[in-house]
Amino acid sequence: MRKFIYLCSHLCVQVPLLPIAVLTVIPLAVCPSWRPWGAADIPVLGNPGVGQWIVIIVVAYTIIDTVRGMIDDLRHGRVGVDLLAVVAIAATVAVQEYWASWAVVLMISSGEAIEEYAQSKAESSLTALMTAAPQTAHVVRWPGVGVAGVNTGDGSSGDRCDGFRKVAALPSSTASGSSDAATSHYDTVAVESVTPGDVLIVLPGETVPVDGELLSGSATLDLSNINGEPVPRGVFAGARVMSGAVNGSTTLTMRATEAASDSQYQRILALVAAAQDSRPAVVKTADVLAVPFTVLALAIAAVAWLVSGVPTRFAQVLVLATPCPLLIAAPVAYVAGTGRLAKSGILIKTQDVLENLGRVTHVFFDKTGTLTVKQPQVTRVEMLPGAGTHLNEDHVLMMAGVVETYSVHILAKGIAKAGTEALSRLHRRFEEGQRLCPQPDADWPGHGRDYPVVKHIDEDAGKGISGEVNGHKVRVGRLSFAASGEDGFLPVERIVPGRATTDGDRRPGKQGEGRLADEIRTRFGMLAPDEMASYVSVDGHLIARIVLRDVPRANAKSALASLRGLGVAKLSMLTGDKRSSAAIIASEVGIDDVHAELFPEDKVTAVTTATVTPSRGVTMMVGDGVNDAPVLAAADIGMAMTDGTSTAASESAQVVILNDDIAAVPRAIAIARRTKRVMLQAVLAGLALALIGMVAAAFNLIPVVVGAFLQEAIDVVSILWALTALLDRD
Repeated sequence: MRKFIYLCSHLCVQVPLLPIAVLTVIPLAVCPSWRPWGAADIPVLGNPGVGQWIVIIVVAYTIIDTVRGMIDDLRHGRVGVDLLAVVAIAATVAVQEYWASWAVVLMISSGEAIEEYAQSKAESSLTALMTAAPQTAHVVRWPGVGVAGVNTGDGSSGDRCDGFRKVAALPSSTASGSSDAATSHYDTVAVESVTPGDVLIVLPGETVPVDGELLSGSATLDLSNINGEPVPRGVFAGARVMSGAVNGSTTLTMRATEAASDSQYQRILALVAAAQDSRPAVVKTADVLAVPFTVLALAIAAVAWLVSGVPTRFAQVLVLATPCPLLIAAPVAYVAGTGRLAKSGILIKTQDVLENLGRVTHVFFDKTGTLTVKQPQVTRVEMLPGAGTHLNEDHVLMMAGVVETYSVHILAKGIAKAGTEALSRLHRRFEEGQRLCPQPDADWPGHGRDYPVVKHIDEDAGKGISGEVNGHKVRVGRLSFAASGEDGFLPVERIVPGRATTDGDRRPGKQGEGRLADEIRTRFGMLAPDEMASYVSVDGHLIARIVLRDVPRANAKSALASLRGLGVAKLSMLTGDKRSSAAIIASEVGIDDVHAELFPEDKVTAVTTATVTPSRGVTMMVGDGVNDAPVLAAADIGMAMTDGTSTAASESAQVVILNDDIAAVPRAIAIARRTKRVMLQAVLAGLALALIGMVAAAFNLIPVVVGAFLQEAIDVVSILWALTALLDRD
């Protein structure tokens, strides 16, 4: 009940004519013909009573306000088509149908209220983004911390001759241990006042105000406002912290790296604002179509008047002539569609993009990071035949993964992820009762711990990484690195016909190293064209290799199948990778048209050729939005996929997927198509009902008062139909 009262009061504030129109019914019903002034005949109006004069005054105000709105529309390049309402309300007064006049005034005011409600309902998802925008920030003001501590205020750099930076003295209250010290360590300022370099404090449950770098040891952030990620993400010191993320249960400290206007959440809001302010071509067309509809309605009303000879017939027709299905239902449907996209983690720059999305016939995909995951993933572990180790694949992955956690190599993240999963499997087997350990020693450092003990990490850039895990010396990397001893040399094997024996000493000869490497690779087997490997040795013995490859996203094949189900005629892959590797990924996800070994300019040429082809439909390019910027601009629609850790969108992308989910591509097209379908249904249904009503009124089948309320019902039906674009029925 409280919510209903708030809604009514809000609508009355937004549409002040509505309560006036409602209250006008009282004098019209109580004293319509009371004339204390006696007989006073006025041309056209006659001699109205008190209640009727109040209606006339309200009608005059309504006409003036409506005409002012029409003029303002014309100034802004939009066609003002409220002429029908002005003529209808004036006609009802002229024929002295005051109840009809009041009904039309109520119709106009309630129509504005319904439009206001429909727009707010359609924009609910977008409004939620706006209201969640951070407004303030807590800037640390301790001496020597942040930008404030660097500047001395006299224009100097603040550096002393001994190389140390000068800092201001602590306030006396702080130095003396005042009770205010605990609460005066930061200032709360407007988010616009934050400058790069400021050190900020974000309290539990607060929204991160600007982009920055985490200074605290760790933090838990809710990124659902940014990319729709449902599970809070744990981040550690040095990680990027994005504005719009909600802090967890502990206070975090961060350093601002961007001003508020350049931060992630503000960029998202800029995209939302641009989409709200834009008007799609179909809505502009609806505005134009309202003009011939107005002419048609006036023609029907005039013919009805001339044929019948009854002036009231003119008013009867016009009170049913409503262009609202064109003027309100169309934009409401498109705003609702934009809101649904935003709720699904998909942002568009203009509403024209929403219309074009529904007409996409050819989609180009970048391979790496779009059709595939962003880093190579472990596909299998191959144990070296004859290595004689008691370790199994999970132990190898666990040890290698722990060591690779400290590496920056491109393969490190994939191995570290697989190692974490292997560690979980080992723990699970232990909990299920498996006590058989591959090694009998129970006194190893770290034995029985939840996480292995790691020591002596050393990375040799471009070769590999080594360390000690639970007392075992582990080397992971290239074959020559993993198989070499502590002196850095490979054991050279003397190849004798029929057998191979190991020479006891280490020899640096490259010919010997090459022969040994070839023999080891032969024992492992050949890698596929799209595979790569890291070799693992434990305690000086080469025991396994970890095979990785660029793997498709888990839902890539189903997403592409959904696109075909939506009628997208052609799917293509563009990549700079080798043709053999590209062909394997393409076959796994279901793409037949593969363009491989391309430079960036070659990708642009491929998309441009498809774009300028006659009868091509609409082309769309899906990429990461950064290094694919030129090809995104070349397509009719550029769609950038991001996980929220990069910029909201490339300048070249018209659509931004914030949750890094390829399933959002067919979902965006499905939402766009349903939005346009709902819009057309609402418009055509409303216009058809209005036309039927006008014809019926022309034959005197609908009284003028009934017609006014019937017209309001047509508007409500049309607008409510347009709001069904909010429903998830794709």
